[in-house]
Parts: sequence; structure tokens; C-alpha cells
Amino acid sequence: MNTENVAIFTPEMKKTHTILMPMMLPIHFGIMKYLLADYGYHVEFLNTRHQGIIDEGLRNVHNDTCYPALLVIGQMIDALKSGKYDLDRTALMITQTGGGCRASNYIHLLRKALATCGFSQVPVVSLNLSGLPGVNTFHYTLPMLLKAGYAVLYGDLMMCVANQCRPYEVRKGDTQKVLDKWIEKIGKQFRGKGFLALQKNYRAILADFAQIPRKQTARIKVGIVGEIYMKYSPLGNSALEEFLVGEGAEPVVSGLLDFLLYCFTNNEVDYKLYGMKKWSWRPAMWLSRFLMHEQQKIIRVIEQQGVFTPPTSFQSLLELVDGTISRGAKMGEGWLLTAEMLEHIHSGVNNIVCAQPFGCLPNHIVAKGMIRKIKDTYPKANIVAIDYDPSATRINQENRLKLMLANARMAEDGGDAVGQDAAYQPHVTSGVAATADA
Repeated sequence: MNTENVAIFTPEMKKTHTILMPMMLPIHFGIMKYLLADYGYHVEFLNTRHQGIIDEGLRNVHNDTCYPALLVIGQMIDALKSGKYDLDRTALMITQTGGGCRASNYIHLLRKALATCGFSQVPVVSLNLSGLPGVNTFHYTLPMLLKAGYAVLYGDLMMCVANQCRPYEVRKGDTQKVLDKWIEKIGKQFRGKGFLALQKNYRAILADFAQIPRKQTARIKVGIVGEIYMKYSPLGNSALEEFLVGEGAEPVVSGLLDFLLYCFTNNEVDYKLYGMKKWSWRPAMWLSRFLMHEQQKIIRVIEQQGVFTPPTSFQSLLELVDGTISRGAKMGEGWLLTAEMLEHIHSGVNNIVCAQPFGCLPNHIVAKGMIRKIKDTYPKANIVAIDYDPSATRINQENRLKLMLANARMAEDGGDAVGQDAAYQPHVTSGVAATADA
């Protein structure tokens, strides 16, 4: 790579520069902000959501490039143009997967956009665990990675129980207040060793969420799967979770840890199917076993409390996917995306939204391409694939979601499903929950 015109992020800039990052997981990234601050980084996550971001992305990124790239780059350029930041004291940070996904090339598209817009002095830092070569790679230590792993565990727990509270809260905003309290509390614990009191913290978090006054009216549960950015980011999926809650549904979203374990366990597949050297996947196997053990601790604590429904273990996902899709299908979200749909169905959540960037080939294969196979095996599955793209209108997306919810409600009353389209007509779902109140 030609690095002559690339702005360099030097160690001294930790003290002087604000690093802007795109927001994907509000809870997890809220904790990560405290963690990074403890290591001397001043990080600001971008929460902006408006049409100007899409317009900025279209001006700087070819519209054949996947939608997450367009949004992330558009959001960063929009932030730099806002006048809010000193451009000589601002840097950008972006993740690189290192796999077959086009996400690994976002950084080059971003640097090109910065040069075009006259922001060449703004450094772009790469956050990756793949050892990708190049300038401005974020440097991390083993203690930092360990803390980040625990931040993911805490984030997954809070996201799981918050989604089981928000649709039912008597006073709107109570769930967010408890979230904000624990994001700050856990974030500050990373300054010392308080975050290692896992069982104590888990029980305290669950107790606080359990005290939120909630309506007893059952709501239809809707699982959310898809490309990782579209699945989690409110900017990417047009605030999908907020929309579903507003429509009287309970969103069910798997944790970030499952995606990380998917990435780690794929090293074993690389060894067994593709000839990777044995020593290169051993560390990943040790790490994945440790994280699966920690995930089981969360599941047990939730089960012992008895108020909330625990997530499915990653080990169960490995077993569920067997016989449906090969674990050799690992581009993008690969077999994990199919496994998550199966996970929802097996846990009684037959209504599923698959959020995807239009034109994301790996996800169209392992998601849309697998819907018919899943429905043949589980005819009560009510799955709708929603494409997100600059040309896709929000009203069209919401209408398809409302139709999926209408099918779910009719299933409660024993009615017939209304077809989404000729290619993917949802079957009637079984009774998952009572009809939601308006």
C-alpha cells in the first residue's frame, strides 16, 4: 500500500486528538469508551442519524459498495463537516475484519473520501485482530484485550435483559436509566479489578432490571438476525428495535460474543478443511473455550434468578446448525446467520427479521438462500428479509415488517398468513405470545 499521503497517528496524539468511531452497539461501546479512556484514548462514538449521512456517503462511496461502508464513511465525513471538531486534533477509527468481507477495504475507501473532501490531515486508525499490515494499526495489550472480552460479556447480559424489559416498562425510559447506571458503573470498574467480581455484578444487574415496573401483557417476540452492522446499528437498520417495540413486539437479539466465538472457531475449520497449520488455530481454540465457559456462567445466573430468559449457548448453536449448512460456509456472517435463525425457532421465537445490506453476496446466500430450507424443515417459521440500501425507502421496510407482524398476530387467532412476496411467502407461525397491546 502506498503510505506517502496517509496521515500518521503518532503515540503523542493520544493526548491531543479526539478519535471518532461509528456507533454499532450502544451498550457495548458505551462500556468500551470507559475502557479506552483508561488507556489514554479520548474516543467519541457517533450517534448521528439523518438523511445527510446517506447523502454524504453517496457523494463519496460508489453505490455498488455495501451499505454499511456507505453509512460509516458518510457519518464520519458528515461529522468532520459539522464544525464540531478541530480537524487538526481529530482522528478516525474503523474496524477491519481481515476476511473475505468488503469491510476490510472500508479503510481505503475512507482515506480516499478524506482526500477528496480536503481532510487529508485526519489520520485513520485500523482496529483489527487479524494482523493486517499497514500504517496506523491500533496497538493493544493482553490486559486490554482481556478487559474488552469482559466488556462484551457485560454488554451481552445488559442487552439481553434490557430487551426483555423495554417493551413492557410501565414508565417509558426506566430501562434506559438502569442501562445508563450500569454502563457507567461497570465502565469505571475497569480502572481497577472490580469488573472481575462477575457473579456479584451479574446478580446486581439482574436485580436492578427485575425491579423495573413492567406490564404483564405478553407481546409477540421477533428475532433479529443479519449482517453484523445492520443487525445491531440503529443507523444501519433504521432503528429496527425501536420500531418493533413501538409496534408492540419484543425484539430478541443474540449477543456479540456469539459472533466473536464464530470468528475464533472458524480457525478450526480453516485447519480441518483448508489446510491451515495446526499451531495457528490452537490459541483461538483455547480462547473460545474460555469464552464459552464464561458465557455459561451468565446463562446459569439468569436461570437461577428465574425472572428473565437466558440466551442460547454458543455450543448449542454449533449443534443446531449441523445438517443444515456446512461450517465451511464462513464468509461474512456465514453459518452463524443460519444458526441464529434456527436458534430463535428452537427457543420458540418463530418470527424473524433478517436485516441485510442489499448486494451483500455472502449474507444473501446464508440468509435468503437458506430461508426456504429452514421453512421446509420448520413450516411455522415466519421469516422476512429486509434489504437496506440508499434507494430503499423506510416506509417500504416498515410495511414489510408490519406484514410480518400481522402474520404473527393472525397465527394467534388461527388465521391464514398474508404473503410477503412470491419468492418468500411466510408460513403461519405458532402461538409464541398473546396479541400485544397497542
